[in-house]
Amino acid sequence: MINYQKERPAPAAAAESLRTGTQHAMERNLTTGSVLRNILCFSLPYLFSYFLQTLYGMADLFIIGQFGAVASTTAVSIGSQVMHMLTVMIVGLAMGSTVTIGRAMGAGDRSLVGRTIGNTVTLFMVLSAAMTAALLAAVRPIVAIMSTPAEAVEGTVAYLTVCFLGIPCITAYNIIASIFRGLGDSKSPMYFIAVACAANIGLDYLFIGALSMGPAGAALGTTLSQAISVAVSLAVILRRRTGFAVHRADFRPQRAVLRQVLKIGLPVAFQDGLIQIAFIVITVIANRRGLTDSAAVGIVEKIISFLFLVPSSMLSTVSALGAQNIGAGKHDRAALTLRYAIRIAAGFGLAAGILMQFIAAPVVGLFTADTAVIAAGGQYLRGYIWDCIFAGIHFSFSGYFCAYGRSEISFLHNIIAIALVRVPGVYLMSVLFADTLYPMGLATATGSLLSVVICLAAYGWLKRKGALGAPIQV
Repeated sequence: MINYQKERPAPAAAAESLRTGTQHAMERNLTTGSVLRNILCFSLPYLFSYFLQTLYGMADLFIIGQFGAVASTTAVSIGSQVMHMLTVMIVGLAMGSTVTIGRAMGAGDRSLVGRTIGNTVTLFMVLSAAMTAALLAAVRPIVAIMSTPAEAVEGTVAYLTVCFLGIPCITAYNIIASIFRGLGDSKSPMYFIAVACAANIGLDYLFIGALSMGPAGAALGTTLSQAISVAVSLAVILRRRTGFAVHRADFRPQRAVLRQVLKIGLPVAFQDGLIQIAFIVITVIANRRGLTDSAAVGIVEKIISFLFLVPSSMLSTVSALGAQNIGAGKHDRAALTLRYAIRIAAGFGLAAGILMQFIAAPVVGLFTADTAVIAAGGQYLRGYIWDCIFAGIHFSFSGYFCAYGRSEISFLHNIIAIALVRVPGVYLMSVLFADTLYPMGLATATGSLLSVVICLAAYGWLKRKGALGAPIQV
């Protein structure tokens, strides 16, 4: 059992640094000072990190669109959607580490910080090796399941094969980022991903443009740039001073630590995976409408992933800030963090929704010169964009629930929304409106609206039970 409210026998200097707010280079105490300032200081670097990470896929799609045909664009859009699903599941699982480290930091338990870091590394090393082997064996069935248009099959296979080989690098970057964020440091991951993004763009132009490697070149650029990012981050870690130590024994699996990490991380990983599966089902529905709609939906998914940076950053910000404050017993600050995050995310979503009604087609046109794809993509984006408002709200709630170790609530509301509204709604709109993608976009937003309703109900229920202010024992 891990009791985050109980005083830990931390070294005197470490305990004093937490009490006074003094941090080492890799740490930031988020339990004192202005809540809004902490949100901005943490979320802005995280937002920029997400922007750069999203730019990976967008750069692949943009550059392949300049040098390849529609079939190559479709191959990269489908392949990158599969990779995005795998990445968000890894990030979701790593959320368990971020929250556990954050709570331990808030409680002053540096021993638990070290044990969580060591066990996280061990867990994800084993996981990445298993995923790489399994996915390489299943690459063609995956391409078939995606209902990939015949013209894009070989390109998609080539893209995914190279990306699957790079899964250990993708995993390594994301667990390093999760550890830093648990320590309250969202700036370092931003620098690491900036290096990778710059490398990716340069390598894409080399492999896709100069060497004409097509989708395989896009994947190779992404994989090599992730490896560069990991190398840079490890070099920085080795040179930095920190207030805790990770010993060899910390890498040995410890049941209590792994149970805590997995209890929080697994529901988030499954939730994010099922959300991405829902998006893939939507892509399959679009693929069956033909190459034009397939390319349009693939491009819009990239654009939406960019616009969802603010909701996604709020989820991670609330979980990290909330975890440290909950570990320190400051539940009011955790709740205030949630309120600020909802206002920021929903306000952004409203502004983006209104603006995109006027510029949707030109935005899609940045990624393709095909007029039919631009028209279809504009329709889909004008409907889909309203999802930003509702997603911003339920993402913030999900971060809050995760900080309390109640990530199963996030899993539940997403599954209900997917099963009852998002997927059946998109399918129904596809059947009823064969000449436009606009209603399909609206159906996705309606699913998130249901999630918001469930989150509000769950929050009220937990408050009435007193579960959002009691000492935490896991």
